[in-house]
Amino acid sequence: MTETPEIIRRYFELAGRPDTDAYFELFADDAVVEDEGRTYEGIAAIRAWRGAVPLVTYEITDVEDTSEGTVVTATISGDFPGSPFAGLRYRFEEYDGGRIRRLRIAP
Repeated sequence: MTETPEIIRRYFELAGRPDTDAYFELFADDAVVEDEGRTYEGIAAIRAWRGAVPLVTYEITDVEDTSEGTVVTATISGDFPGSPFAGLRYRFEEYDGGRIRRLRIAP
């Protein structure tokens, strides 16, 4: 398992909490998030996406550096059908030390 980059560690630390500015500050202004086949572009769209999904807890089971970025595999648990869900992959495709630019979430 690869060491988790700081910005990705912060993402999972903040993602399980109610929305805060600190969570949204992880994203670049023009960031793109893909989740459940939908694409959210920009902070306003990412805020709307976050407001529509239930809060979950994360158990990271693997972190891997790939040619497409850092892939974090996690089990998520929360108030949603099929909880807990194992094997969800968070593909941090574009990021640097300061901001996430592209994140794809899919099994």
